[in-house]
Amino acid sequence: MAIKKTTSTKRKTTTKKAAPKSKKPAFGGYAINFAGRDETVEQVFGKKPIAPSEMTKKIWAFVKSEGLANR
Repeated sequence: MAIKKTTSTKRKTTTKKAAPKSKKPAFGGYAINFAGRDETVEQVFGKKPIAPSEMTKKIWAFVKSEGLANR
């Protein structure tokens, strides 16, 4: 009994090239600039350990009080 050889054909796959993405504004429309600031992390957050959610609240309080957000 003879064994039949099977041939497999390779299919060419085509990939779509994505169009170049345009520069989008920051998520939510805020652009925050901390350049030239002299405050330390301890001055903003305090010396005690805090949760990440509290860090976020303190960062936004600092940004709003110092007028760092450009909308």
